[in-house]
Amino acid sequence: MVVSLLLQQQQPPSSAVGFLITVLPIILIFYFLLFLPMQRQRKRQQKMLASLETGQTVLTSGGIIGTIVAINRDDDTLVLRVKPDNVKLQITRSAVAALIPSETRK
Repeated sequence: MVVSLLLQQQQPPSSAVGFLITVLPIILIFYFLLFLPMQRQRKRQQKMLASLETGQTVLTSGGIIGTIVAINRDDDTLVLRVKPDNVKLQITRSAVAALIPSETRK
């Protein structure tokens, strides 16, 4: 009897608190599964772009593979030599998608 009276006197939690309790786990899941890995990837990409040097072989976002021949620090461009005709291309530093390790070069 006393328990039923106590339960009747308690008010249900406000709708804002209930909504927050429902939505908070979803927000945390999105943060840990989407945003945190994207931030890590962006930091690795920026670090790789900052450490580019002449003589390295790179893959551009357009799919071109070339060797860096010159780096212009003023306007953030690179000059790539592309095989088989040794054509030189000028690209922006941000167009570099990945470094190709020296073991896999032909």
